[in-house]
Amino acid sequence: MVSHESKVKNEESFEPGSSDSASDNPQADHDLVMADSASGPAAINPGNQVETPSKAAPKRTEDRSTYSGSYKVWAAERAASFAASGKSPKDSEPVVLSNIDSMQDPRLYVNRELSLLAFQWRVLEEAQDERNPLLERFKFLSICGSNMDEFFMVRVAGLKRQLEAGSLIAGPDGLTPLEQLDAIEGEVNRFIEESQSCLRNSLMPALDEAGITILQYQELTVEQKDDIRQYFLQKIFPVLTPMAFDPGHPFPHISNLSLNLAVSVRKTSKDVRFARLKIPDSLPQLIPVIRPSTTNRGTGKQLVYLWLDDIIQANLDALFPGMTILETHPFHVTRDAEVEIQEWEASDLLETTEEGVRQRRFGDVVRLQVDRAMPAHVLEILMSNLQIEPCDVYLVEGHFPLSSLKHIASIDRPDLKYSQVVPYVPKILNPDSRDEDEFASIARRDILMHHPYDSFQPIVNLLNDAADDPSVLAIKMTLYRVGRNSPVVEALLRAMEKGKQVAVVVELKARFDEESNIEWARALEREGVHVVYGLIGLKIHAKVLLIVRRVGDSIKRYVHLSTGNYNPVTAHLYTDLGLMTCDDQISSDVSDLFNYLTGYSAKTDYRKLLVAPINLRERLEALIRREISHQGQGRTGHIILKTNALVDERIIMLLYEASQAGVQVDLLVRGICCLRPGIKGVSENIRVISIVGRYLEHSRILYFRNAGNEEIYMGSADLMPRNLDRRVEVLFPIEDPGLNRYIREELLDTYLNDSVRARLMLPDGTYVRMQTGIEEDASAIDCQDVFLARVAESWSER
Repeated sequence: MVSHESKVKNEESFEPGSSDSASDNPQADHDLVMADSASGPAAINPGNQVETPSKAAPKRTEDRSTYSGSYKVWAAERAASFAASGKSPKDSEPVVLSNIDSMQDPRLYVNRELSLLAFQWRVLEEAQDERNPLLERFKFLSICGSNMDEFFMVRVAGLKRQLEAGSLIAGPDGLTPLEQLDAIEGEVNRFIEESQSCLRNSLMPALDEAGITILQYQELTVEQKDDIRQYFLQKIFPVLTPMAFDPGHPFPHISNLSLNLAVSVRKTSKDVRFARLKIPDSLPQLIPVIRPSTTNRGTGKQLVYLWLDDIIQANLDALFPGMTILETHPFHVTRDAEVEIQEWEASDLLETTEEGVRQRRFGDVVRLQVDRAMPAHVLEILMSNLQIEPCDVYLVEGHFPLSSLKHIASIDRPDLKYSQVVPYVPKILNPDSRDEDEFASIARRDILMHHPYDSFQPIVNLLNDAADDPSVLAIKMTLYRVGRNSPVVEALLRAMEKGKQVAVVVELKARFDEESNIEWARALEREGVHVVYGLIGLKIHAKVLLIVRRVGDSIKRYVHLSTGNYNPVTAHLYTDLGLMTCDDQISSDVSDLFNYLTGYSAKTDYRKLLVAPINLRERLEALIRREISHQGQGRTGHIILKTNALVDERIIMLLYEASQAGVQVDLLVRGICCLRPGIKGVSENIRVISIVGRYLEHSRILYFRNAGNEEIYMGSADLMPRNLDRRVEVLFPIEDPGLNRYIREELLDTYLNDSVRARLMLPDGTYVRMQTGIEEDASAIDCQDVFLARVAESWSER
């Protein structure tokens, strides 16, 4: 549903209303072993290994037999098994593990990094799924690329730092950093092969059939080549900067995530020279071919493009006049991008964060992607100067990086994309139909918003009205990811101009959004806004808005709490939930929270909010134990947790304990899940479902049956150690009976009954679709389609 009023009787308002990645950014979010490839360049063949600079880190093992299985193979075998038996994955029998004498047994935990890679396979399945519109499939494949970029920049880089420090510490799953890197290497190789196969054998032919062609330069006619040559000389050539590498020129710096060309040139009979040419990301990456071709597909209706790097490769003679171009090969570099901020020694967190962002592009190289055709001598130059080992090189046969496919996905062909959705604006918040202002509406009842099905605009309207309302005295807000050109920040700036007290907590360390947040922080400071940059040692991840307003002779507080960021762009892409309320105790808790964030406070007795790192973990564990107690007393226990990730070992052990006690545990975990369901005697009462679809499932909902007196919390925290212990997070209760029932019966039940986008996690960590037959059941449920249908119904009733 999109937005919902709190009264049950107002049923007409109960309509439906979204890679990190390794981080929280969906953004949010998420990419061969050289010795495994007999068809690769000579440099990877036995007896002709490239010599690389020695490192202090332990050498990576060449024995990968432990990890020789592929996630894709596992998942395919499971799906085929269920299809052959005529059973649903729901009917699978619990797996028996012998000699489990502790909940800390490594066999009970899935490796965090391999679980994250398993999520990337589920995103890839969406690119392979012909039920999705064609250009949306390209978008899913580009998301695979960007998610994998972040996976290497953050997760693989972190493992490499542990390895260089000599760490042999294993995680709950029993794998050391070295073993994890070996496992990752093999799985990434298979992922690259599968994704390139999808692009080459499925998506590109389908694109051509749909009237969009991406040509190779050699396929152009003479006239088209002349046109492209002129385009190159006028609009591309002036931007390019070739960088020589020879005794007089040091090896150039290769920036993070840059696509480059390795060029070999020669003048007459003299020595071969090497040059590096960066493909500028400031130029359009897809260049239209204006003059129609004389071939059959060159009709007026055909859209024809060339990749920018293909055009540059074909016109290198203009960059190296008088030289013979011997060969050119693309390569792509990924660097360690984790910003190290020494907070305890930093006198200015803003300045330190800026320096950290500047240094990011110079981090150690953690991945080099090259074309499989790159010869040994060129690869040797790159490897030795980038100081990487063979295990850091990934061979690609086809176009790369995958993230560049977003340019194909953005081609203007609405017929090849999802249909446009107009988010619903509930009557109680619609300025064209309401009988009172939104302040009176919020004071009268709690209001629930479900984005993107509900419009984000009422949040912006609320801030704008607060800025203009002479009765509003103060606005306080947390900002984590707001994006650029933010109407939220513009409203805060105008409020300051109108004389309001405005205090904003800006999290500078929001990974990969640091630059945007720094810009907004400086803009707010220039206007006199009280800007707080966070707390030492803690990221502020809570999503909270407080408006203080004079009503008659009293002061009233209006609160908005959310599972997602105050970002109008991602509000159209992520599913998130938000609550508007004037509840006195919640309002008091929010005031106390801002005092904690902006001043000094040791308060630990929040009335209704669960606040990390203060009381959230303790309260959450108590809620799980209460269900165990209810079950032990003969009252049915039931827990439903919808989250982006489940990693925390203590929470997992408690959920195992709940399952052993007989409590039914339903987990809707979109991404990483380190818990293994379906283990007899441990987790046979636990079901794990992952939903991947049109929208990124970003909302967090925690449901506890509580012997029939149901309790529901929503908020910003995932079930990971960082969220529970090292961030400021907020979970808030849903106490209105109507909203509580709506979330349980309309939202959670729909998610749990999805049989189209949902995948069921099996004990071995693989996932299978809930519906495995070739022909889908007519009664199949796609939860996001259900919510979208309710949006259409909502508008039709108006």
